[in-house]
Amino acid sequence: MLMARRYALAALSLLLLQAPLAAQTPATTLSTGRAQDVGMSQAVLDGAVGLYRETVARDDLVGVVLLVARNGTIVLHEAVGLRNREPRLPMEKNTLFKMASNTKPVVATGAAILVERNKLRYDDLVRKHIPSFDNYKSGFITVGHLLSHTSGFRITTLFLPDMVPGTTLQREVTRFGTAGASVEPGTSYSYNNPGFNTVGALIEIASAQPLDVFLREEIYRKLGMHDTYHLEVADKLDGKLNRMGAVYYRRTNGQWTPGWKPGDAADVPFVRASGGLISTAPDYAIFLQTFLNGGSYGGVTLIRPETVRMMTSRRTPAGESPYGYGWVVGEDGVYSHTGSDGTFAWVDPARGIIGMVLTQTPGGRNPRQRFVELVNLSLETT
Repeated sequence: MLMARRYALAALSLLLLQAPLAAQTPATTLSTGRAQDVGMSQAVLDGAVGLYRETVARDDLVGVVLLVARNGTIVLHEAVGLRNREPRLPMEKNTLFKMASNTKPVVATGAAILVERNKLRYDDLVRKHIPSFDNYKSGFITVGHLLSHTSGFRITTLFLPDMVPGTTLQREVTRFGTAGASVEPGTSYSYNNPGFNTVGALIEIASAQPLDVFLREEIYRKLGMHDTYHLEVADKLDGKLNRMGAVYYRRTNGQWTPGWKPGDAADVPFVRASGGLISTAPDYAIFLQTFLNGGSYGGVTLIRPETVRMMTSRRTPAGESPYGYGWVVGEDGVYSHTGSDGTFAWVDPARGIIGMVLTQTPGGRNPRQRFVELVNLSLETT
């Protein structure tokens, strides 16, 4: 009896010791909670939102959606300003955004899935899959070069001029192989949209599926990203087009003038890999949290933790801009990406933070760096 009581007391002591640790274990799925419960200052976060309220009030931006989560808890999700200035439509937390180059981390993840399935290799020569690359100008470009912008391509447009009617992603990428690299692959970094569009063609070839179908089936549906599309093939967005806003590139006579409006044509008539993604802050947050989790979300494993580490580690030569496979990487371990239509997202593994600043006023004054600083400061003032 005495021995049984001792065992019971020992077990209870162990549970009490473990309880605080369990309470601090980061969640693997996102939910809304209080800042103080994850060690952040609500007052500082309110100041970070206030920064954007002032920015919109000054008309430096038309509107913005902000989202910050720590350890799986969304502590900040605010919509400020307008999504469409002319009919005075408010920005909303579930507004759909043109994500532009924030497409690239998603496409890189699609490629990573195929690498893990042995359908692609990062050191594969592209010519193995696309015969037009089998020449002296393109023959030594690898999949990894494309993903890290070190292919040697110096093509400055999304695709080469003079597309023929009814063309496809794979047909246009074939032309890149003929154009070739301008410098030796692997020796320098130069941000290049054709390189990523080539990755998209490789995904189609390796998966035997259209790019958007593969990404939808292997990423969006598995993660529950129900508001994520590719504008080129889903211009009505399942009836959600009214949730999109206009994109404001410049002012005319002092007023923001839309350069793109919901219902306007996409940049190219087929799904591309350099951009074209449509998503919301809640949907893209799931994607970011998947990376913070090491490649898994809600019981679904997209890619292995070692693949996440490879993608988010520097793959460019010393002295060049730091880029991984689909991500800009920082010395502090933070990785991020921007989009030319005004979007920005980051993952901070050391702090357990994911965050987004989504706007469609790329021509405006955006205090996003100060916003990130305030988010980090909120950890130091609790």
